[in-house]
Amino acid sequence: MLDPSSSEEESDEVLEEERRDVLVAGTSPRLVLPSQGRDSREPAGRAGTARPVSPSPSVISEEREEQERQQKEEADRRIRLQLYVFTIRCIAYPFNAKQPTDMARRQQKLNKQQLQSIKERFQAFLNGETQIVADEAFYNAIRCYFEVFLTSERVARMVHCGGCSANDFREVFKKNIEKRVRSLPEIDGLSKETVLSSWLAKYDAIYRGEEDLRKQPKRMALTAVSELILSKEQLYEMFQQILGIKKFEHQLLYNACQLDNADEQAAQIRRELDGRLQLAEQIAKEKKFPKFGSKEMEVMYIEELKSSVNLLMANLESLPVSKGGPEFKLQKLKRSQNSTFLDLGDENDIQLSKSDVVLSFTLEIVIMEVQGLKSVAPNRIVYCTMEVEGGEKLQTDQAEASRPQWGTQGDFTTTHPRPVIKVKLFTESTGVLALEDKELGKVILNPTPNSGKSPELHKMIVPKNSQDSDLKIKLAVRMDKPPNMKHCGFLYVLGQKVWKRWKKRFLVLVQVSQYTFAMCSYKEKKAEPQELMQLDGYTVDYTEPQLGLQGGRVFFNAVKEGDAIVFASDDEQDRILWVQAMYRATGQSYKPVPPNQVQKSNTRGGQIEVPVSQVYAERAQKHGMEEFISADPCRFDHSILFRTLQKRTLDHRLNDSYSCLGWFSPGQVFVLDEYCARYGVRGCHRHICYLTELMDNAESGAVIDPTLLHYSFAFCASHVHGNRPDGLGTVTAQEKERFEDIKERLRLLLENQITHFRYCFPFGRPEGGLKATLSLLERVLMKDIATPVPPEEVKKVVRKCLEKAALINYTRLTEYARIEEMLNQASPEKKLEDILQLADLCIEVLQQNEEHHSEAFAWWPDLMAEHAEMFWSLFAVDLDSALGAQAQDSWESFPLFQMLNNYLRNDSHLCNGKFHKHLQETFVPLVVRYIDLMESSIAQSVHRGFEQETWQPVKSITNSLPNVPLPKVPSLTLNLPQIPTFSAPSWMASLYDSTNGSASSEDLFWKLDALQIFVYDLHWPEPEFSQHLEQRLKLMACDMIEACVKRTRIAFEAKLQKISKSADFRLPHHVCTMFNVLVDAKKQSTKLCVLNGGLEQQYHSKIDDLIEETFKEMISLLVSKFVAVLEGMLAKLSRYDEGTLFSSILSFTVKAASKYVEVPKPGMDLADTYIMFVRQNQDILREKINEELYVEKLFDQWYCSSMKSICIWLTDRLDLQLHIYQLKTLIKIVKKTYRDFRLQGVLEGTLHNKTYETIHNRLTVEETTISVSDGGGLQGITMKDSDEEEG
Repeated sequence: MLDPSSSEEESDEVLEEERRDVLVAGTSPRLVLPSQGRDSREPAGRAGTARPVSPSPSVISEEREEQERQQKEEADRRIRLQLYVFTIRCIAYPFNAKQPTDMARRQQKLNKQQLQSIKERFQAFLNGETQIVADEAFYNAIRCYFEVFLTSERVARMVHCGGCSANDFREVFKKNIEKRVRSLPEIDGLSKETVLSSWLAKYDAIYRGEEDLRKQPKRMALTAVSELILSKEQLYEMFQQILGIKKFEHQLLYNACQLDNADEQAAQIRRELDGRLQLAEQIAKEKKFPKFGSKEMEVMYIEELKSSVNLLMANLESLPVSKGGPEFKLQKLKRSQNSTFLDLGDENDIQLSKSDVVLSFTLEIVIMEVQGLKSVAPNRIVYCTMEVEGGEKLQTDQAEASRPQWGTQGDFTTTHPRPVIKVKLFTESTGVLALEDKELGKVILNPTPNSGKSPELHKMIVPKNSQDSDLKIKLAVRMDKPPNMKHCGFLYVLGQKVWKRWKKRFLVLVQVSQYTFAMCSYKEKKAEPQELMQLDGYTVDYTEPQLGLQGGRVFFNAVKEGDAIVFASDDEQDRILWVQAMYRATGQSYKPVPPNQVQKSNTRGGQIEVPVSQVYAERAQKHGMEEFISADPCRFDHSILFRTLQKRTLDHRLNDSYSCLGWFSPGQVFVLDEYCARYGVRGCHRHICYLTELMDNAESGAVIDPTLLHYSFAFCASHVHGNRPDGLGTVTAQEKERFEDIKERLRLLLENQITHFRYCFPFGRPEGGLKATLSLLERVLMKDIATPVPPEEVKKVVRKCLEKAALINYTRLTEYARIEEMLNQASPEKKLEDILQLADLCIEVLQQNEEHHSEAFAWWPDLMAEHAEMFWSLFAVDLDSALGAQAQDSWESFPLFQMLNNYLRNDSHLCNGKFHKHLQETFVPLVVRYIDLMESSIAQSVHRGFEQETWQPVKSITNSLPNVPLPKVPSLTLNLPQIPTFSAPSWMASLYDSTNGSASSEDLFWKLDALQIFVYDLHWPEPEFSQHLEQRLKLMACDMIEACVKRTRIAFEAKLQKISKSADFRLPHHVCTMFNVLVDAKKQSTKLCVLNGGLEQQYHSKIDDLIEETFKEMISLLVSKFVAVLEGMLAKLSRYDEGTLFSSILSFTVKAASKYVEVPKPGMDLADTYIMFVRQNQDILREKINEELYVEKLFDQWYCSSMKSICIWLTDRLDLQLHIYQLKTLIKIVKKTYRDFRLQGVLEGTLHNKTYETIHNRLTVEETTISVSDGGGLQGITMKDSDEEEG
């Protein structure tokens, strides 16, 4: 940037391009920094010396490269030192900017080591190695967070780039668990907000691990406090690191620049501003303007330069420096604001008056003791008074004359630069008539701000004839200098307009305002100056002694057009201090240098004391720093210097401990703002450089906030298009050209970031980054700031980016899963497994896009859908390849369809889209083929199963159902599909509690149900085909169940025909199983055969009717079997009919035998046998048949048929009297049958039917007849109800 050669001597050396670009605006010559020495430019050899051996070309080349490298390093060091001088002056005395307090606080960024520690802590929690108690839901949330986020390569990359903070990690987890907690069921007394808070607290505990938060470093590093408001010392330290300045170099520059001297810094600013005004005048005079788009801007450019200086002057003027005249300050400010620029030539138009100069002093008088007091008795009381003439009077405490010591301090304020102080010593008068105390002595002092501050003995003036001739008082007087008084003292002075006589006067240099100084002379006890001279426009310098002027040893003068004032002092050091103070006040560019011969000795022949500032200046000059300190800022091209400063500051900021995303810290913003304002760096140039550096870092992988890019770009765009964001209306051709380059480069960067949105903004971090990028892209595509870009144009660009993004995302995904090599080399089974894994990853990628990036693309949801379709179209190629490698009748790909279809059908933009339709077209033949084969398989299993059916209850087979594999489709000659793995249907739960159907029926119902569940789980998206599949499966179920019912009916009838009709008949279990098969068929038909519609409903009704009809037939057949047993019993009773041969023989035999032996009468064995038959079969039916409704129908029909058979039998014997044995048997059978069926739930209306009434009346009549005719009676058996009968 800066040429290392001297400003007086030209150099032939050529440095790199950037270091030769530090040109001064306008016509000022290029400023070059003198090198430390010229030895390096001397030739290696001299004429007349012996010629050395020529080195090899490679050695010469290396030496030349090393020399060039050293020269570049030295030039760079000199630039950094000069830049540091300008920077520390901005820090030392800011008057334009303040450290902002409203900037967003940046979070500490994470590094690789911290990320690894975090992973280990979460892994320890998942392994159960921590003491944190958590439920399953929280554990699953942490596991998902660990697997998806913490182990993500994109997160590791973001951490490596320094764009991730602990807050980002926490926000991602919070967003994840908010969805999980919302999906949890409500719990009474526990709100979901409480659950969220608890989970976040546990997350924080896991994240911190075993760290002891109490172990904090005693002193925070500078980078750790950079987000705070920094002190000047901290800012110095920060920019030492930024610019690579050593500590001792800073100390030299700090002292030599007098950064702790506010007056020197203000004077430096005034000189700089004066130089900028002169530079503007020079540019206007020589007409060497920057290149503009129009000539009108040249005049405007000069006005802007002067206006900016005027604004800086107004800012400097507004700083409070004194308690001077407010009217004058208001007048100055008003004038500054109304004028377009400040013309120093008109400064004298405003003349100071004596009332404008106001000084205020603070006096401290400390009276210590009095010495030499002899005229007063030792026990007398003495005291002192003190006063500033014209002010109040104070008194010390009383003391004895033997020890006159006080240490009393009196404080006074005065406006007199030369006050008169009177201190008097008194003793108390003892006389009765004395009105006042007696004065023993007094002292009169004339202090100045330069007077000594330590206690001194002063000889007191005593009254005449006093014995205390050697009376002294020890006291200290401290007179503080007010801030607006820069220097004071006695000088000889002679002027043309003021101080026209050569005379020694007390002069005071007063600062009335930031730009107005006055030299005033004062007399004793006067607040207003006797005479004053306004220093504006004067130049001060050292001079030789003036002939003819008596008084004063060393001279200096102040010169102005039409006026010259000569000053003389008796002390060299005092002269140097006066010249330095006036030099700061005049704002002159020339810096006075003391004559060497005067610095060596004074009139007394000894060494004089050199001022501290001069010592520091000499020390800096010794170390080569003087050239940087004395360099004129107006001769530098600060646009180049500022670019270097801003670049190094940004590099430092990106490498500190905060995740700044390119934002400067408050302290850095403050220094850069102050630099730009003070040295006139144009805002457009500043932001163009900033954009350039930000984009450089973004292209290198750093995470940059797009909002920051947007802010700088908007500033530049507004400036280039004439919107004056910083008040500048001029636009240089270079700014326009650079802006167009930046605009194009920024557009490419934004398009690249949108294309790589998953990797530039992983998991939506930084928050709102992608949305801000899209907003900035829209702004960049605008032709100007007023005309909005057509929405279709933005949409076209975004569409193009997302198309590329689909290819990039899928390519990286396949590389991550290593799909390409697997698909080329693996077996069909492995290919299907890999494509299933890839599909899962693809769904996860798109779900993450929806979760983290959909909000940013909310304006273009169709573009995200197109992006997803493009993504799936790439996947479709690998999908077709994997499916094409499968066997013809392989059904292992159905889970792949289910996974993809379940995702696609729930996405409104992708449902029935291009890929979704392709997926359906691919799997339609497989589904149809699968159902065809399954229908054939089930039909064959029904045929074979019922042919070989043993009708054993399923309970005996399925007691351990959960522990055995579910039944498979029977193996046939074809490669038939096996039903996918699924849990046992809910209706199978009844198998554990009661007997169910047969193995064939249960296998049938299970297969039909499993097939329908499987097809339902496919959730076929096309309504027509889905309805067709459902209709086909329902009709298939109807046909299969119909076949099952008919085969069961045939088997039932065949089984009953083989059963005997004796009373020993007990209903076999396989008969009950057949009933249960029909019961299950009826239940399953409701689920398997019903469709919401017309024909299908009617068809189901037909199946229902068939099942009901079959039930009726089976009940009738079974009841017929039961009635046949009863009829057999009644046939046995018929042998006792009156008038039959058997009855006559039996009666004769019994009567004949009864004459010789006791013959037992017929018992109730027949009735008991039948009653046992009925009861046991009732119990079997009640236990084995699952449906109560059909059991009750069976009992009703059985009871009615039994009563009917008995009634018919009795009707046939209407004319005959029943035998007592017949009567007893019938009464017992009828009564027990009635009671048993009533216990089984047969209703009273059915029990007391007409048939039963007829039987009851007949048996009652017969019972009455027998009891009259036969003395023995029925032995307690009667038709009357009684609880005493035997069971």
